[in-house]
Amino acid sequence: MTGYPRSAVHAYTKHALENEINSASPHKLILMLFDGALASIAQARLHIESSQIAAKGNAISKAIAIVEEGLRLSLDKNVGGELAQNLDALYEYISHCLLMANIQNDIAMLDESSTLLIQLRDAWQAIAPQAGTSPTDPVPPAPDNGDRNTASYGKV
Repeated sequence: MTGYPRSAVHAYTKHALENEINSASPHKLILMLFDGALASIAQARLHIESSQIAAKGNAISKAIAIVEEGLRLSLDKNVGGELAQNLDALYEYISHCLLMANIQNDIAMLDESSTLLIQLRDAWQAIAPQAGTSPTDPVPPAPDNGDRNTASYGKV
């Protein structure tokens, strides 16, 4: 057999991921972004260790894109106030660490980025149970209590 089994598995995996994304709550989508960035960083680490420079660059580029185009763009600085501003600065720092890791083949910078993302992911995951829901439950509409410094719908 040629490439059929691999392409079938790829198609199934892609379809399963699309279904998960389409049915996920905004809270779960943010968790998925964290997981995707962390997986890409882990791949980049392996590629550095095995001197696969092009693959390392692709994995780090994917991690940077997730941080910049997923996590940073999900911030609502008008609603999230100082918290959103601080997260924006932290995401910018993580992207910079990833860029430097790519340029310098620096595993320590990958580890720094990974550690920060794990801490943020764990904090984000802990938010839902405090509200009496699980991380995979849909996020209910935020009450309109006039406080515009609260987060809603996965945006901070």
